[in-house]
Amino acid sequence: MLKYAIIFALIALVAGALGFGGVAAGAAGIAKILFGLFLIVAIIFVVLAALGVGAAKKIMK
Repeated sequence: MLKYAIIFALIALVAGALGFGGVAAGAAGIAKILFGLFLIVAIIFVVLAALGVGAAKKIMK
């Protein structure tokens, strides 16, 4: 997900530099959404790891 957010951010930068405002705005919007989604998923995984939720924990019991 982060990979695609970076790709869309680069597309937005190139499109903006070449004067394609609509394409740049669209790509920037998509990049923002993907990056936000990445942050949410990353925070969820960090919280789950801190709580010890996972397959290894279930096997150890």
